[in-house]
Amino acid sequence: MTILSFLIHLMGATMLLLYAVRMVRTGIERAFGASFRRLMTRTSNVFGAAATGLVLAVILQSSAAVGLLVAGFTGTAAVGFGMGLAMTLGADLGSALLIQVLSFPLDWLVPLFLAVGGLTFIRSTGRNAKQTGRIILGIAFILISLRFLRETMDPIRDSSFLPAVAGYLAQDYITAFIVGAALALVMHSSLAVVLMCVTLVSLQAIPVVAGVSLVLGANLGSSAIPVWLSRGMTPVSRRVPLANFMIRGSWAIIAVGLVNNLPVLPYLTMGGPAQTLVNVHIAFNVAQLAALPFCRFVEAPLARLLPDITADQTLTPLIHRSVLDDHALATPVLAQASLKREVLRMIQIVEGMMLPVMEIYTTYDKDRAAALRAEDGALNRALDGIRRYVMAMPNDPARKREFKQARELTEYAIAIESAGDLIVKNLLPLAQEKDKHAIQFSAAEQGELLAMHDRVMANLKLASNVLISDDIASARMLLEEKTEMTQMERASRKKHLRRLSEGTVKSFEASDIHLETTQALKEFNSHISAVAYPILYRGGQLLETRLIENLERDG
Repeated sequence: MTILSFLIHLMGATMLLLYAVRMVRTGIERAFGASFRRLMTRTSNVFGAAATGLVLAVILQSSAAVGLLVAGFTGTAAVGFGMGLAMTLGADLGSALLIQVLSFPLDWLVPLFLAVGGLTFIRSTGRNAKQTGRIILGIAFILISLRFLRETMDPIRDSSFLPAVAGYLAQDYITAFIVGAALALVMHSSLAVVLMCVTLVSLQAIPVVAGVSLVLGANLGSSAIPVWLSRGMTPVSRRVPLANFMIRGSWAIIAVGLVNNLPVLPYLTMGGPAQTLVNVHIAFNVAQLAALPFCRFVEAPLARLLPDITADQTLTPLIHRSVLDDHALATPVLAQASLKREVLRMIQIVEGMMLPVMEIYTTYDKDRAAALRAEDGALNRALDGIRRYVMAMPNDPARKREFKQARELTEYAIAIESAGDLIVKNLLPLAQEKDKHAIQFSAAEQGELLAMHDRVMANLKLASNVLISDDIASARMLLEEKTEMTQMERASRKKHLRRLSEGTVKSFEASDIHLETTQALKEFNSHISAVAYPILYRGGQLLETRLIENLERDG
């Protein structure tokens, strides 16, 4: 029973730690996720890219999350291979430095973080403030889980079970290395694994040598996570995670051999056993930065290993291929799923259209603008296909519910197509006019537009999740975001008019374009938020009308 109780408590502490790390990362991504792209694309050299990756890993509390972001950006050519690989190497070090911070005795902060985070999350109405509360709560939960883990280990460290396992791992460093890699893969977080090892070593539950092998194994496992998660991406996107895995993985194998066969560990032993583990983890990730000057030279062999998809292999981009399945028409449930996949494809197309808009505003490129206009044609063809598909569905009275949902999906497809029209007919002409007359936005105006654009991109991802999940809570969040976007547009307009009244020349010259752009972004956001209405209506979360029913009160 002692072993069973130990395992249950250990699983509970581990799950709380994983949940807390995920909670912090989710809060940061929801509040600031869309801003990461600009940060990642501004770097001009490998050392700056490594510093960017380091900062993002500390913020996101995950080098694997940064690796996936980089994979996506390299696939769209927003980030080059060399810069992307440098970012992932820097992210590995950032994750290691975060371990150092979390390994300090911070239990005294738990009540403060719970009080401040909980109050902020519950009482705040603004998105960023609410997510800030989520982040603070997540950090408190991380500290609680580590304390829970220490308390779990106390009763059993004097038993015969744990010393036997710890002694075996200390003698067989290869097994300890493999166990560390497996734990990182299963938990999808090297941060959680290393924190757990640091806690175990601090309690003298396992020896330092075994802990070091576990930590180095966790580094190998962590580098394999982005490789696995990016397996469905394009070959270009998969190159950076694979290169990072090859560099970090090979160095981890070399390091575990050096530490266990040469007198290397005494040079890193300072500040106690637990600190020794942290020192090894940081030193390991600092050492692999020696590969930074060679990042660009790794691309050629990776390009041969993962060659580009040529035009002969796919004449039509996958995103432009309809996923409507005519064979599913006889089965309403399958037809419904086919429709939903096609609408999701439309969201992905319009997301790709909206993504570069602010860059085109900054530097107008007529070829890039023409490519976005061509994408609008793909949206129109998708909408026509959806209309024909719904008309071909058998109108069986017994399937009234499915047919109603098909109409709702068609209406949302129309909203998405209208959102695409806003890009082509409003935003691109405004960008062209801005370039033609050499109009410049002030720093404040540029910042307001970028903030609104970031919010729109985040809401596009949320709309995709709502479409797939039919989740009422997510649908409510999407409509709350619509309200916040309206408030952002109103606040931007008031600030703009205030600047005009103060006689700011740049604001006067850019007045029309700035106001029309904020209006278009707000309307675009309204279109993509339309997916939430039928879900909330079916769940009884939406009022029929906002009009006051009792007119006598106004008399």
